[in-house]
Amino acid sequence: MSIDLPAQENTILVVDDTPTNLQVLFDLLSEHGYRVAIAKNGETALQRLQTSQPSLILLDVMMPGIDGFETCQRIKANPSTWDIPVFFMTALSDSVDKVKGFSLGAVDYITKPIQNEEVLARIQVHLQLRNTTRIMEQRTQELQQTLKNLQQAQLQLVQGEKMSALGQLVAGIAHEINNPVNFIHANLSHVREYVQDLLEFICLYQHHYPQPVPEIQKRAAELDVEFLQQNLRKILNSMEIGSDRIRDLVLSLRNFSRLDEAECKQVDIHEGIENTLLILQHRLKAKLKFPAIQIIRDYAQLPKIECYPSQINQVFMNIFSNAIDALEEARIDSPTITIRTSMIAGWVTVSIADNGVGIPEEIRSKLFNPFFTTKPVGKGTGLGLSISYQIITEKHGGKIDCYSTLGQETEFLVQIPILQRTS
Repeated sequence: MSIDLPAQENTILVVDDTPTNLQVLFDLLSEHGYRVAIAKNGETALQRLQTSQPSLILLDVMMPGIDGFETCQRIKANPSTWDIPVFFMTALSDSVDKVKGFSLGAVDYITKPIQNEEVLARIQVHLQLRNTTRIMEQRTQELQQTLKNLQQAQLQLVQGEKMSALGQLVAGIAHEINNPVNFIHANLSHVREYVQDLLEFICLYQHHYPQPVPEIQKRAAELDVEFLQQNLRKILNSMEIGSDRIRDLVLSLRNFSRLDEAECKQVDIHEGIENTLLILQHRLKAKLKFPAIQIIRDYAQLPKIECYPSQINQVFMNIFSNAIDALEEARIDSPTITIRTSMIAGWVTVSIADNGVGIPEEIRSKLFNPFFTTKPVGKGTGLGLSISYQIITEKHGGKIDCYSTLGQETEFLVQIPILQRTS
């Protein structure tokens, strides 16, 4: 593939205060197919560069007003013109500091009177160099975009594998727990009935035989029959509450994984939040030297939204887990996570804020970068928030942002359209 552009596609700006020099260069360059623009001083040249950019500039050093050095310095200081090659032109009799010219960004010098073949050859070389540089920059941008696409594909693959494995694990655990729990729950009503019958039988026996034989009296005292009668019902109530709790947890696990709901569908976003909180309940409870984390809910009346339920639940899981980590590290007296939901103009907003110590700006700006983590080795992969960003922005066409006040709080703001464009 050739890197040379036809001469007709290159414009050369000639800047010189001597009309004779301008005419000589105009005729020479035009004869060899170049488009030529002229300027009689540095001010005019800079004005021309505001509206059109040449491929190369031939710039006289000695000019009234702004000389060639100052003009070159201004050209190189402008982000839109800094990469245009600049040739300084000077007479053989002029005493010119060439080192200064090169330090200002010039790429070559030519001397007057002009040597036609030499000037044309040098112009051609530098135009080729510029075209090559541009092609390399374009290739570099293409490579950077390809690398970005590969990183995104890798994240999506990791996400898919992670969610598939997590979903299968959760569904398997839920299934295995569900059967014995249902068996226990179903039989608790019979146990309650049988216990009630036995207690009534004991009461009836005590009524008709208030003075049993000494052996029975001794055994009754050892067992504390009155205590058993009073607490047996309480134990049964606790067992029923416990079995209901396990059944709710199993249901939340199944809803969280939602393996049977891989497609986009309408869901209650509050249900997804509550299912996630239930799974994280063990992390919200009080621990040694650390109080329980309080959850404050401020839910608005929301319609069902179209989304991929398991992926949205994964986003909530990542945000809540990070908030809990931050609160545990902060060691504050009243750790709190505040959840607010709202709806405006066809969008649902979920705000999840913790009252920890906040996140410094240099860290906050990198939170959604792949593989970025501040956690020690073995405790974080740096994928959670970057995957969450992809799920919200690319999969759902939404927005996710993080706002933080150092020493006070951190808030994650998730915005999702109620209706997906693909529907």
